[in-house]
Amino acid sequence: MLGLFGKKQAEKTENAKAEKAEVLASKKESKGRKLQGVVVSNKMKKTVVVAVTQSKKHPKYQKYFTVTKRLKAHDENNEYRIGDKVMIQETRPLSKEKRWKVINKV
Repeated sequence: MLGLFGKKQAEKTENAKAEKAEVLASKKESKGRKLQGVVVSNKMKKTVVVAVTQSKKHPKYQKYFTVTKRLKAHDENNEYRIGDKVMIQETRPLSKEKRWKVINKV
């Protein structure tokens, strides 16, 4: 016999479990940073080099300048070609320099 208090407590724990599952699911979806860039090389097996360009403001002179980073990203099926605009996502280290994976074309 749970009684009135036992039923309410059971409902609260069920709700808490459901909320916790939702939070974990949302964390898995948004794991890691996402950046947009252009494929500049696809000569390696299952790897592409993506150039990510950002605009920064100089702290003293207040002028904007561009900073380009070349990141290696995992491309499982070798489907992306030079010039493709892609979205990459941060992931666990896959090799010495490869810490990104290609999600999709933009």
